[in-house]
Amino acid sequence: MQLLSRLTLRQMLTLPYIALVLLLTGTIGALSYSAGQQAVDTLSDQLLTETVNRITQAVDRHVAGSAAVLETAFPKGVPAPAAVADDLQALRTRFWLATSVHRDPNNYAYYGDVQGHFFGLWRHGQDEAELRLRVEGSGPRSISRFSGMSGVLRDTQPEQRIFEPRERPWFKVAQSSGLHAWTSIYIDFKSAELVATRARRVNDAEGLFRGVVATDLSLERVNQFLRALPLSAHGLAFVVERDGNLIGVSRGPHLKRQADGSNVRLSAAEHENPLVRETYKAYQGLLERQSGQLPRTDVFEGPDGGAVQVAHARMHDNAGLDWIVLVAVPRSDFLHRVTDNFRHTVLLAGLAALAVLAIGLGVLGVVSRDLASLAQMARSFGEGQAEPPLAVARRDEIGELARSFVTLQRRLMTDRLTGLANREAVTRRIDERLQRHRRRGDERPFAVLFVDLNRFKQINDSHGHDMGDRVLQELAERLRQAVRAEDDVARYAGDEFLVVLDSVGNRRDAEHVRHLLEQRLREPLRTLAGLDDALAGAAIGLAMFPDDARDADTLVQRADEDMYRRK
Repeated sequence: MQLLSRLTLRQMLTLPYIALVLLLTGTIGALSYSAGQQAVDTLSDQLLTETVNRITQAVDRHVAGSAAVLETAFPKGVPAPAAVADDLQALRTRFWLATSVHRDPNNYAYYGDVQGHFFGLWRHGQDEAELRLRVEGSGPRSISRFSGMSGVLRDTQPEQRIFEPRERPWFKVAQSSGLHAWTSIYIDFKSAELVATRARRVNDAEGLFRGVVATDLSLERVNQFLRALPLSAHGLAFVVERDGNLIGVSRGPHLKRQADGSNVRLSAAEHENPLVRETYKAYQGLLERQSGQLPRTDVFEGPDGGAVQVAHARMHDNAGLDWIVLVAVPRSDFLHRVTDNFRHTVLLAGLAALAVLAIGLGVLGVVSRDLASLAQMARSFGEGQAEPPLAVARRDEIGELARSFVTLQRRLMTDRLTGLANREAVTRRIDERLQRHRRRGDERPFAVLFVDLNRFKQINDSHGHDMGDRVLQELAERLRQAVRAEDDVARYAGDEFLVVLDSVGNRRDAEHVRHLLEQRLREPLRTLAGLDDALAGAAIGLAMFPDDARDADTLVQRADEDMYRRK
């Protein structure tokens, strides 16, 4: 009886103690999970915002070229001709140059006037083109082929149907607008792709409306870009118009095939993917009131009842473009590693409490410290650090989660082809340098160099895109080796680069660096060794802080303008 009594007493003393330890362990685990959840929320908001920024920049680059096409076809100050036939050679020259600016996707530019005359130039390749012409105010257009800018017209044939430019949507929308205007998006019956037309009214020498110049823009590139985005297992991204019609989506179709084989546009509200439907519904109900050009993040209840994190922004331009970019990822995609780790931690802690309570508490202490490090890393991201130090050295799920976030962050800030910083990264670098000036009173000037490669399009056309990529890699390495370790080199877009000279004594020093870079870029290309066109070179524009500008966008703009003057 005494032994039984002592055993019962031992249990009475031990069980409450174990229960207390388990309760404490559970509390610590719950707090650790909460800290991890907050860290993941901060990091995921940052990543979603970066993804929206990346989409808006890609779409902006795709559509912005159409304005340059129209400006080249009819530069400001050039009046409309009294008749197309009176100015045929000049129109051929300008429209050839216009369709050379962004031949893919803007390979077709055309003009119609109030008399019903029409001039259109369609580029089939670098040297082959098609001229569509109507010099009378009625009747069909003539279609001719020619080679080169001033090539002789051949194989002229009348068009089978009557094309009346004054009745086309692009003519009417530009006639009623102030200057530039986009038509409604439509499906091209030949390519079955979404197309938008940008048009601009053209006045005569007295300022009276005379005609409209326009160019077509395929939007298939937008859809291809969305499908190539590195999203999570269940995440998606899409671009829609204000009425909900899809322009592109990363998962599922953006067009719907009819029974007769034709295609119609698909609304986000009717999409086969429930996450697309619910994301657009949430945007209409809650997010649209908060929407602006700067990305915003929010959370809504997904189709399965789980939380979904979403980032969204609206895109505008001076021609009436008004699109919405949405990126949605179920929170479980971000949290499943933290959840699994929490379960393992609680199990190990419970076993440790029954066996060796001290070991259990030690394990929980390690987990807590690592989650605190993860939270610190999240705060660093939130404060704008491009690449905060990795504070978690574990090799389990928490460490893998932390490293995967940092890896993805670096990928978003790096140009994949050249390994240089990308446009977003160099813009941040300039902003950080400006903040250093404001916060610490750093009065040292710095310079921004805008580098535009010469003859790169010719190299691409002559030797192919693979050779063009290797040329970009070689010239990027030359730029990187030619500047100091504290300077920054970035690929800005296509064959354009930015160099940020962190601190220079004066403009003369910056001019000296520009001269050195021009010399390095004029050296024969090793990639094209032995070929006649192994020389490239570049035009380099220069802008100084604070002499030329005091903000990042204006500095880049001034350097770009200086580059064009030198070019």
